[in-house]
Amino acid sequence: MLYMTRILSAAFTCCALGATAVFANEPVERTNTTTLWFESWGSLSNATLVVSGPDGYMTDIIATKGTPTFHLRDAAPVVDGVYRYELTAATTEKIKLRNQIDNGRGEAQKDEIAKPFQMGGFFIVTRGVITKKEDIVEE
Repeated sequence: MLYMTRILSAAFTCCALGATAVFANEPVERTNTTTLWFESWGSLSNATLVVSGPDGYMTDIIATKGTPTFHLRDAAPVVDGVYRYELTAATTEKIKLRNQIDNGRGEAQKDEIAKPFQMGGFFIVTRGVITKKEDIVEE
């Protein structure tokens, strides 16, 4: 149990340190007992949420506008454990292409693309519901 506690604590620390504010209106992870979603005040498009869990569970959820939502009921049968997610999307911000590619001719040719956004994290399912990440203090 102590080993699992240390792993979860280390994973949470890595996620917290890795989630730097690259995107000004970075989505905020929200959960209730059955759903994971992201509050976003920016403009994201073509978002993909990949969720993986125990026993080889994996799903992709796609939203063309805004951010995708994961419902625990879609993971039936629900298995207790740690579920990891990765959210990727395109922002409204544009960046210049470093290497020109053959992506059109004439007016269709582009020299910039939408800036990509990526974030990841995890949530814990206990007794069939999403539980809060608790700060674990070793005494």
